Amino acid sequence: MEKCLFIYNPESGKGKIKSKEDFIVSRLSKKYDVEVVHSQYAGNISKVLLERGEEFALIVGAGGDGTLNEIVDCIMRLDKKPLLGYIPSGTVNDVAHSLYIPRNAKKAVDCILNGQPYSHDIMKINDRYGIYVCAAGLFTGASYLTDQKIKKKMGKIAYAFNGAKSIFSTKSIKLKIKYEGGEIEGRYAIILINNSRYTAGMPLNKKVNLCDGLVDVMLIESKKEKVNLITVIKTIFMFLRGIDRYINKKHVHHLQLPAFRVETNGDTIINLDGEKVSSGSFDVEVIQGGIEIIVPKINKLKKQIKNID
Repeated sequence: MEKCLFIYNPESGKGKIKSKEDFIVSRLSKKYDVEVVHSQYAGNISKVLLERGEEFALIVGAGGDGTLNEIVDCIMRLDKKPLLGYIPSGTVNDVAHSLYIPRNAKKAVDCILNGQPYSHDIMKINDRYGIYVCAAGLFTGASYLTDQKIKKKMGKIAYAFNGAKSIFSTKSIKLKIKYEGGEIEGRYAIILINNSRYTAGMPLNKKVNLCDGLVDVMLIESKKEKVNLITVIKTIFMFLRGIDRYINKKHVHHLQLPAFRVETNGDTIINLDGEKVSSGSFDVEVIQGGIEIIVPKINKLKKQIKNID
């Protein structure tokens, strides 16, 4: 019987997964030899996976998008990469929503046992790996600046509240993007590097192909150093209505790229999958099909999935 590691943060998602641990292990044990690890401190997941990840055929992670990012980052550093199963239990769960993975724990476990692997592209941002979004500028600090206790009590509203506070203090970013065949330079309210149908809980990029080796790069212009209210409103509407409606707008720049460099000052904070990972200039590389993640057998992404029965 193949080995499976079930690893999760007991505090994620108001602690709901902890109460379902026995059920999850019982179900997974029908197919795998299961070992359970609780994430007890920051970096605990990384320590376990980097030391022992190659022992397992399947890694099952439960938590939010930040927990998933940590697991993905570790798997990408392994020579022998295990299959990834995901039980979403965070506040927003953008990746699960994007891949049609059930947010009900019992249904998510059934998906892991009866679903099929999907070759999901991975972004490499300098020396860190991410699965769905990298951003800087307006609103992008809300995910990591929001207190964990407030997240538990208020859910998505906590992110919205923190994001709203940033409206009155956000400065635009002066940056240059260099890519094969060209470059773009200017002052922007936000740079959004996206490979997901959903971002911040909103259907931002419904037409995205998650395994084509490209990411969508969206830049919203800001004429002044401080982001004004009109630019804020434009950014909010882009999230609400989706980027496909804004690709040809005068204030928006859109690129689809496999690799590029972003040059900016050292004060610019980089958010990767909802986590603060670095600041300043960074290189982006898309690793096509970098992770095999299990998705439902009957899936609306089936045209992008290999080896369908």
